[in-house]
Amino acid sequence: MNELIIELTDISPREFFGQNNENIDLLKKHFPKLKIVARGNKIKVYGDEDLLDEFDRRFDLLTAHYAKYNKLDENSIERLLASNGQDVLESSEISGEVLVHGVSGRLIKAQTVNQRRLVDAARNNDMVFAVGPAGTGKTYTGVALAVKALKEKQVKRIILTRPAVEAGENLGFLPGDLKEKLDPYMQPLYDALRDMIAPEKLAHYIENGTIQIAPMAFMRGRTLDNAFVILDEAQNTTHAQMKMFLTRMGKNAKFLINGDPGQIDLPRRLISGLKEALLVLQNIEGIEVIYLDDKDVIRHKLVKKVIEAYKGIEHNN
Repeated sequence: MNELIIELTDISPREFFGQNNENIDLLKKHFPKLKIVARGNKIKVYGDEDLLDEFDRRFDLLTAHYAKYNKLDENSIERLLASNGQDVLESSEISGEVLVHGVSGRLIKAQTVNQRRLVDAARNNDMVFAVGPAGTGKTYTGVALAVKALKEKQVKRIILTRPAVEAGENLGFLPGDLKEKLDPYMQPLYDALRDMIAPEKLAHYIENGTIQIAPMAFMRGRTLDNAFVILDEAQNTTHAQMKMFLTRMGKNAKFLINGDPGQIDLPRRLISGLKEALLVLQNIEGIEVIYLDDKDVIRHKLVKKVIEAYKGIEHNN
């Protein structure tokens, strides 16, 4: 049996191995045919030479990730072990940059390969579609890009919109006027903004119209100049809504369209405007589509498992 000994230098074994060696346990699950022993600042691995070479290569990716981001969590480990690991690390210095210095000094940056691709796509194109399941950071990364553009004076305003489709609930039964009815529906957008802009400044921006959060109906008839515009939940637009929205684009505008084709809440007889747009616009220069998947899920580890479980039954229906 062959042996591989790895010694950690300039890295805290306690942080790298995780609480109760949970990161080492993940390595053991991924390499069940290897015997992995972690003691002190050393890891000893026993097994076939080919597997040891693969382990050594993947371990180098883990240490490089830790050196770059100063943290190692379950999601990043799984991405590095399960995918083409080098892709997780590959990114220009620009796409790996801090997008926004958020509230309480929080550093907000793209955390996965596809999120970094989304950052690059938005930099190089005026219209980008971000397509993927819940929890992959489409909205959050998009809002960070919009806030960055506003702070750097690349645009004069941010416009965030969603189609007001009732996902199994009836807006009419909610109390209050139209704004009060719609505010809870727009909550994910508010939540992202609150992470990135101090409360007083955010309230000021919303009051003076620098940041506008509104349902799609409010877009009709407008020309959106000097704005970073995000359409969220785009899978719930109809043909007419999507066409109307896309043709609102004015001078010096960036459009980001987010959606999950697996969560369409439209009546069955209606075709999703997102699905249609992805087909119709696929060959137009200046428009890029970024696909995110369950490897980009950065919520609780169970979210990824939930997505996988539902994917199984949805493919069978």
